[in-house]
Amino acid sequence: MQKKKILVLATLFIVPLLFYIFLSKGIYHYANLPILSEGVQDISTKETFKDHFSVVCFLGDDLAQTKSQLFNLNEIIYKNYNLSLYFQMVIIVPPGNETEIEQVKKRLETYTDAGRWKFVITSKKEIVSIFNSFDTPYKLNDYFGSENAFIIDRKLRLRGRKDDEDTKGGKLYGYDMNSVAVLKNKMRDDIGIIYYQLKKSLEKEERRKREN
Repeated sequence: MQKKKILVLATLFIVPLLFYIFLSKGIYHYANLPILSEGVQDISTKETFKDHFSVVCFLGDDLAQTKSQLFNLNEIIYKNYNLSLYFQMVIIVPPGNETEIEQVKKRLETYTDAGRWKFVITSKKEIVSIFNSFDTPYKLNDYFGSENAFIIDRKLRLRGRKDDEDTKGGKLYGYDMNSVAVLKNKMRDDIGIIYYQLKKSLEKEERRKREN
């Protein structure tokens, strides 16, 4: 009988407490996506990173091999966030790829409203400069491209992970566009964290306005 009472008390008090602690830790983790680099160089064309949440990728000259990466991004990332506040996809390519880019645009438009796809054609010198300003351990390949997509926030900061279990040292600066699993299980969730932060910030600002 005594054991039964103890079990009931544990159910009533200890289990809810453990559940609360679990939720608190989950919310804390979900509410924070680390800043890995600051002072990202903005684009010199009419497009801009500033005041946007940008998914940025460098396709390089070899579009025949890399354009499939865009369709991964379109299905897993763009279709989930293209209606979200401040969101955009920025695709940076060197000059000479204008015809291929137009073909890619037309194909994307058959799948979705491609209004928030921003294609930036700029010099290889600027591509290197922008990429280096992300301050990652990665390098551009011989075609001035990268297999990684990056998250740049509204204040020109690179966002990512500091505790990624699959990355040496834990820091995940970019997301492998060739991996559906990485895009779905990491990048999509991490962009969700940014929008969670934004929602909380807007709610706080709204409360402040009401109080004043």
